[in-house]
Amino acid sequence: MESKIEKIWADIEVDSNQHSGLIYKRYSALVKPDVFVAIKAPESLRNLAIRLVKPIGIRLDDFNLIRDIKLESYPDERDNEKEFLLIVLLNNDFKDIFSTFCEDLIFSVENCMKQEEVIEGLVDRISKWRTLLEKIGKKGMSPEAQRGLYGELYFLRKYIENTKLPIECIQTWKGPENSIQDFQNLNWAIEVKTTHGKNHQKIQIANERQLDNSVIDNIILYHLSLDIRNGNGETLNQIILTIMRLLKGHSTAGNLFKMKLMQANYFTEESHLYLDMGYSIRQENIYGVNDSFPKITENDIPKGVGDVHYSIVLTESESWRIQIEDMFNIIFT
Repeated sequence: MESKIEKIWADIEVDSNQHSGLIYKRYSALVKPDVFVAIKAPESLRNLAIRLVKPIGIRLDDFNLIRDIKLESYPDERDNEKEFLLIVLLNNDFKDIFSTFCEDLIFSVENCMKQEEVIEGLVDRISKWRTLLEKIGKKGMSPEAQRGLYGELYFLRKYIENTKLPIECIQTWKGPENSIQDFQNLNWAIEVKTTHGKNHQKIQIANERQLDNSVIDNIILYHLSLDIRNGNGETLNQIILTIMRLLKGHSTAGNLFKMKLMQANYFTEESHLYLDMGYSIRQENIYGVNDSFPKITENDIPKGVGDVHYSIVLTESESWRIQIEDMFNIIFT
């Protein structure tokens, strides 16, 4: 789906065939700094332009290690005391990522009143994005990572479908950030586990904190038993598309969702790698983790013991099963 910033670029590109120089249009009157969506003509290079008072105060060369994106300054012909900081896309193969990148930069500075705050916000976000952009082209995710991401997205879709505030759903999704649990809020956490094949009723717990309910009021274990087949079932690409449709009209949530997908190593430019593998749900099991749930926690471990991981046999855990309605009652309480 075309985002707001992509629509603006498309409109400007029509005019860029007849002009040269910097052609720009303000992103939104609600954004306090002077932020513009721009095209450099005649090269037709997409860029984000931020108008700032001279001197900008950034060593531009420090940020030109970012893949196919360049920072440069450009004179403001209308005001000699100002200039534009341009964030320029050099390779159109990465248009989708660049759109998400630019909108994230805009949202990070939209309420900044002082130029120092704008600069600080931009530098911070660009530095974080550098790590993400360096991951592109590493031949996609492993099969295990794909399964794990599908499970998290399957739960996320259900979560969004049951709320009127999708941005809160995306904000609680912590799996791409390698947090202890995949979804976290103030008083609850949800750990999503996927299994397949012969061991579809045995799950692996990564550490002693993952199911430790002494730290947070409510921990829920959400398990999906998957049937995985080439050419059959729902693909990663398909479930991502359905979530993007649910987020239509919620630009902040949609942008955050796309950024978290990249944190999870899913890039649109590599989506062809995930065209064939499909996932079907064999079983959906939900467990409320309480003091008596079979688990190992930090308090159970003797001093000097570390790197704890263990497995749980779900057929022995039926006493702790809850219904999906119970889960959402906990989430929305």
